[in-house]
Amino acid sequence: MIVWTDFHRTLSEYADGFASLAAAYDGTAGSSAELEAVIDRYSSLILEPRNTLMWEELIRREPEETERLAYRLRERSALCVALMEKYRALKLLEGAENDSGYFRNIEACIEEEFGSFTVTPESRVLMVGSGSFPMTPLLIARRTGAQVVGIDIDPEAVELGRKVVSRLGPELPIRLEASSVEQLDGLSTVTHIIFSSTVPVKYELLERLHPLTGEQTVVAMRYGGGLKSLFNYPIRQAADSRWRLAESLLKPGRIFDIALYRKAAVSHQLDGGAQ
Repeated sequence: MIVWTDFHRTLSEYADGFASLAAAYDGTAGSSAELEAVIDRYSSLILEPRNTLMWEELIRREPEETERLAYRLRERSALCVALMEKYRALKLLEGAENDSGYFRNIEACIEEEFGSFTVTPESRVLMVGSGSFPMTPLLIARRTGAQVVGIDIDPEAVELGRKVVSRLGPELPIRLEASSVEQLDGLSTVTHIIFSSTVPVKYELLERLHPLTGEQTVVAMRYGGGLKSLFNYPIRQAADSRWRLAESLLKPGRIFDIALYRKAAVSHQLDGGAQ
């Protein structure tokens, strides 16, 4: 039977492995198979219900060391996910698409992103942290016809993302920009905003977005709690009290959960009664 010390050792090995895999990136897809295999195993570990007890035991016995380990895992796995998206984009552009369990899980999450706040063809969606393989913009634009803008601070990711969109959906209303949120034009017309779970400053950005967005804007904040926090930046109380939590979408078996925010000034009637 696995004990908490073994679980701690396993997690530490993942943290070291992620650092090595990130250092191996050379702008080609040469190391993609190894990284994809590690990410898939790590996803399975995070989603295994029995491991929740081991994680809780680690927190009880070594709270400070466990928090430091969680920080390392979150930071390094986020970097590796960004690299895996680059690998996926490079392989697609070379004519060899891959089929990762991690990507399948993410795509299933996207289907349920906004809960009762429906995206329609008239919606305008902003994706913060769109990455090199913009699955979310592609799926939303294709399924709903909504205009989607994706931003990322990594110019290489944006360039790869544009090539992926040109390959998979050149007719779709998608625009990708290497931009900060403040630099983006048309924020007042955005109806839905999605924050990637691997954006570490998402709550700081949420605060800065309040005066720039319309009163009806809905925000989907991807996050992870408990074991999922080893793969996603966790939920926090919004520092800007003008945002309120409208709905929580907890997704057992999915790699992240979703918190939906609306502006506090908006009437409860507009929220469809969500609490």
